[in-house]
Amino acid sequence: MPTAVWTGHDLLDGKQVETLTIIFCTTGCYRGKEKGCTMCGFINDSADSTPSDDNLLAQLDRATGKSTPQTSMIKIFTSGSFFDEGEVTSSARRRILKTIGEMGSVKKVIAETRPEFVTEIKLRDTIDVLDRYEISFEIAIGLETSNDTIRKDCINKGFTFADFIRASQTAADIGVTTKAYLLLKPPFLSESMAIDDILSSISDTVPYSSTISLNLCNVQNGTLVEELHNRKDYRPPWLWSAVSILKKGKEMYPHITFMSDPVAAGSKRGPHNCGECDKEVAQVLRDFSLSQDQTILSDVDCHCFTLWEKVMELEDNAYGSYLVK
Repeated sequence: MPTAVWTGHDLLDGKQVETLTIIFCTTGCYRGKEKGCTMCGFINDSADSTPSDDNLLAQLDRATGKSTPQTSMIKIFTSGSFFDEGEVTSSARRRILKTIGEMGSVKKVIAETRPEFVTEIKLRDTIDVLDRYEISFEIAIGLETSNDTIRKDCINKGFTFADFIRASQTAADIGVTTKAYLLLKPPFLSESMAIDDILSSISDTVPYSSTISLNLCNVQNGTLVEELHNRKDYRPPWLWSAVSILKKGKEMYPHITFMSDPVAAGSKRGPHNCGECDKEVAQVLRDFSLSQDQTILSDVDCHCFTLWEKVMELEDNAYGSYLVK
C-alpha cells in the first residue's frame, strides 16, 4: 500500500484543478537513514526493503482508485527522491509515468527529488514518456533555504544552493520547470530571523523556480526538532509569519506562484497563533494558494497579531528561547 494518498486542488495555468497526491512506500530518503534532516521524520514510515517494480505499480493502482475523470494533476512523493534508483528503478519510473498517461485526464505531473539525482538523462527519459500524452512535468526540490550555513547547521540537508541551481538549470534547459520548497523556522532561528531568511531565499530562488511553496515547520516524531520541542527549546512558527511572508513575496514577485498548506496548523506541534484564530488563518493561507489574491491575506485579524509583533521585536534577545507558547 502507498504510505498516503489524498485528493485536493492546485493551480494549473492559473486555474484551480483537481489533484491526486501519492506518497509511495519506498525505502525512503537515504539521508534519513543517516539521521539527516533535523525536522524530518518521514523515514519512520518507509519500507524495510526496496519494493519491486510490480509492488510500486500495485501501489499506484490503489492510489489512482481515488482519482476522478477530472483529475488533472498528480503529485508524486516517496518520502525521498523519485529519481533515486535505490527507491524507484528507472523501469518502475517509466511504467508509473506510462500508467498515469493512460489515465487520459492528467495534464501535469510533479515529482519530488533531491537535486543530486537530477540528470539530463533521467529528465529526458521522463519527458519522453509524458510527451506522448501531452503531459507537462515539474520537479519539486526541498531547498528549504538559499543560505548554505542555515541549511547545513540548522537543517543538515546535505547539499548546497549551487546544487539546487544546477538541477533547476538542467531541468529548464529541456523545458522542465522547478518547484522550490522553503522551510519556515528550522531550529536555532528566532521568528524574525526565520522570516528574514525566507524573504532572502525567495529573492535568491525566483530566477530558478516557477513556484515557491512555503512549508511551515512542524514537530515530527524521532527528530532533533522534537527533542528541542520537548525541552521547550523550540516553538513552531506563527501563522502570522506565513501571512507576512506571502504578502511580501507576492508583492515583490507577482509572476511567481506562491503556495502554503500548513500541516498540523493549530496544534502545539504545528504552526499556530493563539489558538482562537488558527483555523481561520490557516484556511486563509490555503485560499490564497489557490487564488493568488493578495487581498485575502489582509482579510483576517485577531487580538494575537500585536502579540506576534512584540515577539518579533523581542525574541532575538532571548538567546534562542521562545517567548510565547
